[in-house]
Amino acid sequence: MTLPRQRGLTEQAADTAIDTACRLLRLPSIRNEFNEIADRAIKDQMTYRGFLAELLMAECDDRSRRRSERRIKAAGFPREKSLRAFDFEANPNIDAATIHTLASCEWIKKSQPLCLIGDSGTGKSHMLIALGTEAAMKGYRVRYTLATKLVNELVEAADEKQLNKTIARYGRVDLLCIDELGYMELDRRGAELLFQVLTEREEKNSVAIASNESFGGWTKTFTDPRLCAAIVDRLTFNGTIIETGTDSYRLASTRARAEQPATAS
Repeated sequence: MTLPRQRGLTEQAADTAIDTACRLLRLPSIRNEFNEIADRAIKDQMTYRGFLAELLMAECDDRSRRRSERRIKAAGFPREKSLRAFDFEANPNIDAATIHTLASCEWIKKSQPLCLIGDSGTGKSHMLIALGTEAAMKGYRVRYTLATKLVNELVEAADEKQLNKTIARYGRVDLLCIDELGYMELDRRGAELLFQVLTEREEKNSVAIASNESFGGWTKTFTDPRLCAAIVDRLTFNGTIIETGTDSYRLASTRARAEQPATAS
């Protein structure tokens, strides 16, 4: 389709031409924001180059935002969690500087693992989701899953002769976040399948896990001592280990609210 061109377009005709061109070129942000940017350009007396730069940057910024939203959605996080929303003062075991360093995602670039170890309510899942979200926003492909869900999926894939395909799919993402590792005992077959995923990703792509058990207690989840040791080795080599402690700040927060005196009506 060729757009008709003529000099001296009226404002209405120009707006129509811009709208049509943006639809053809798939530039939704310029189409939506053109009038506002044009008005600002007149007010600020922008040059033609400056005006064009503003339009293109608006489109680029919006595309980047939409890509981030798609990556976050594709990760499969169960809920929204951010580093900004985490109360570091409530859990001094978690060092804010360390977390913000991890948020730079250099460890993902280097294909290093991350382990968050601590009792329930100490912020493990919050950190796992928040750091995974930061990675997705920075352009990394992320996938979140519960340990038991992952193992069940691997078992079903093995039964349906789709195991290699499933392991390859989990191997391709830049960051695999495995939550609630250690909550339930895994049989030998399930543990071996999980080990295959970790081996597929070893030193190629990052794995981040959250567990309520210290490494010494993992023999309750992985009952074969040698397999347990191999899995711990895969998840800790050149990695970062953060111990979130034993005191539930969620429980402490609930108690604090309960102890507050009722406000007089």
